[in-house]
Amino acid sequence: MQSNNILVIGPSWVGDMVMAQSLLKIIKREQPDAKIDVLTPSWSVGLLKRMPEIRYVLHHDLGHGELNWQKRKRLGLEMQAYQYQQAIVLPNSWKAALIPFFAKIPQRTGYLGEMRYNLLNDIRKKSFTKTVSQYVALGLPKGDLRAAKVIPKPVLNHGTVKKTLQQIGLTNISDKPILALCPGAEYGPAKQWPIENYIACAKYKISKGWQVWVFGSRKEMLLGAEIQTVVGENCVNLCGKTTLPDVVDLLFMSKAVISNDSGLMHIAAALNKPLIALFGSSSPNMTPPLSNQAHIISLKLKCSPCYKRTCPKKHLKCLRDITPAKVMQTLNTYEQKQKILR
Repeated sequence: MQSNNILVIGPSWVGDMVMAQSLLKIIKREQPDAKIDVLTPSWSVGLLKRMPEIRYVLHHDLGHGELNWQKRKRLGLEMQAYQYQQAIVLPNSWKAALIPFFAKIPQRTGYLGEMRYNLLNDIRKKSFTKTVSQYVALGLPKGDLRAAKVIPKPVLNHGTVKKTLQQIGLTNISDKPILALCPGAEYGPAKQWPIENYIACAKYKISKGWQVWVFGSRKEMLLGAEIQTVVGENCVNLCGKTTLPDVVDLLFMSKAVISNDSGLMHIAAALNKPLIALFGSSSPNMTPPLSNQAHIISLKLKCSPCYKRTCPKKHLKCLRDITPAKVMQTLNTYEQKQKILR
């Protein structure tokens, strides 16, 4: 009997990659014998290894937006050896569909995107607003509308936290509850809650006996350093010091998370952490955190969501008008409810 091998072409953003785990879960639910491999940019290999649904994580070093026809053709020819029965292409770009085409995978599934008639042969129509529903629909038969309701929640496996702490030199930590701050957003500043608001939240929770850890990439190193400098004692800047698997392990230790709409927001949701998710230029109707522990704050102004990298009106009211007091009130209300339930 021929094995059911499926290749998923992964997206290029951290948050989208986390949401893609819902697709992997629905495939395993509908086709328990399926062997799922994911072709992904090199940066996300460690994150995908925290998803138990995956057999092999296959990676490439193609840059974001890079065509490199010859390299894609070579990868496709190499993948013919895996004898995939289906490829599911999550990015909408024309070039993302090239490798499955060169691999001669019989069923090549995806949305039309950039006029991919010749590259895909199982073309779907987008019927859902939420990105995760669009992903899940590609793992169901054509025309199946269950993706509107049947959305398995991403669940990331965490590793050995003690080992991670040793690797980054964070061994002498207190037992105070941890507030994780995720002040960056790869897409642009129109997604970023002002740094002074993060600082205010950090100071407030430290005054209540907490400690604060700031998470982010190398691009947020100065941002994290500023928060640490202003807040002072009991604030740790981890920006640029962690890999994605490290972030999974360390966010797992937190008692609460405050985040912009970013990849780290989706990681926190997949770890089922109490989460305050702040939306400005983007829409929670499209990319919400997939957790019942998440609390979304969005002012829903007339000018938002604009989906711009920077605020077209130069005022960023969609985020500036979300006060630290509002965020702390939301978090405190959640904590009080949890105490009552216990």
